[in-house]
Amino acid sequence: MNWRGWGTIAVACAMLLVGMPAGAAPPEDLAQRLEELPGMTVVGERPTEPGFRLFDLTFTQLTDHRHRDAGSFEQRLTLLHRDLSRPTVLHTTGYGLPASTNRTEPTQLVDGNQVNLEHRFFTPSRPEPADWNDLDTWQAATDEHEVILALREIYDQRWITTGASKGGMTAVYHRHFYPDDVAGTVAYVAPNDVDNDRDAYDRFLSSVGTDQACREALSAVQREALIRRPEMIARFQSFADAQGMTFDRIIGDIDRGLELVVLDAPWSFWQYRGQQDCGQVPAPTASTDEIYRFLDETVEFAFYTDQGMEPYTPYYYQAGTQLGWPGVSDEPLADLLHHRELSQPRNLVPREIPMEFEAGVMREVDTWVRTRGSELMFVNGQNDPWSAEPFEPGRDDSHSYLVPGANHGAKIAGLPVGQRAEAEATVRRWAGVDVPALRSTRIDHQPVERHPL
Repeated sequence: MNWRGWGTIAVACAMLLVGMPAGAAPPEDLAQRLEELPGMTVVGERPTEPGFRLFDLTFTQLTDHRHRDAGSFEQRLTLLHRDLSRPTVLHTTGYGLPASTNRTEPTQLVDGNQVNLEHRFFTPSRPEPADWNDLDTWQAATDEHEVILALREIYDQRWITTGASKGGMTAVYHRHFYPDDVAGTVAYVAPNDVDNDRDAYDRFLSSVGTDQACREALSAVQREALIRRPEMIARFQSFADAQGMTFDRIIGDIDRGLELVVLDAPWSFWQYRGQQDCGQVPAPTASTDEIYRFLDETVEFAFYTDQGMEPYTPYYYQAGTQLGWPGVSDEPLADLLHHRELSQPRNLVPREIPMEFEAGVMREVDTWVRTRGSELMFVNGQNDPWSAEPFEPGRDDSHSYLVPGANHGAKIAGLPVGQRAEAEATVRRWAGVDVPALRSTRIDHQPVERHPL
């Protein structure tokens, strides 16, 4: 053995002595290797849990991947490094970067590295000036493709993509356009709005849960809130004034804001809460303060202000141009409403941004998932409204699971024992690992981040 070989053994031993995995790169070496990747910038490194390293990075993306001369922008991402010998999971929320860097369920299952990627056009990962025509499923999928290609120079084991809600949709769109980039995709609670004019959501909301009385109570509190419109608006206005929030740029006025909160109540209740909270729905005889508090805890009044909506403009733009949106009838409240069809994306995006719906985009993705997609896993929640229109994969090593009683936070860990074991084994097989040797197989519960989707 030459001296270089002896040196490699010595470095490995030293890393083991200080608690670093034998396959990990020395601190200075990994940061340098990342910095040397074309387009990659190491913004900094933050403390994180033992056995991991957390890097803040940016990657230079083309504003329009079809036209190099259209300019570029810096896309934010984080890298949670575990070990170069482990697989890597690319995670996106479909929105901005998560507030905290938690390991996703697939990352924990395979004890892997994790990349969190901010979706294009969510600030600050937005071209300046912004041409909103460059925000579509293919451009975002190509962003992921370019990041994977770059980081694979260092992380050369198998890759898995994952995400929940819009993040799950984004992961599927990436696989549709770049099916060979990764070994598998785990998409959680990802809706599939194939035909935007034919939705299943009204039917779902009329039967969700185990208790018709709960659904009737939600309808009753909606009506009561609108009957008490002046009192509700007074509380909403007082809150908005105290927080410096406005309504004139996107929502239009506080009356529309109130109606959006009220219309969202049943959907948000089943999305983020559930059967266990049915006893907390106020009766129509409850005080206005109680009704206001319930709606705030369930929907959040702050969301339907200009300041609450503006960060999500890219989502509503995508919904109104390609993704589609949930059509839920407002007819049961029609006699109390001042505004109709408020929830359409065109009403939730600043008017200066042009929008035109491109029918057929989701049909193309759906057809691919059904007929040609492989190594796809869909995990949905039985009581989650967004799971009412799920992807239906074909049989080429693709799988679909429904978590009993789960809401928008559905996880593999919530499946019945046999299905959970099957799903976990599939993810590990895709990643090319057995039961993780470096970490416990216990799956930590991750909080559900609140988003429109």
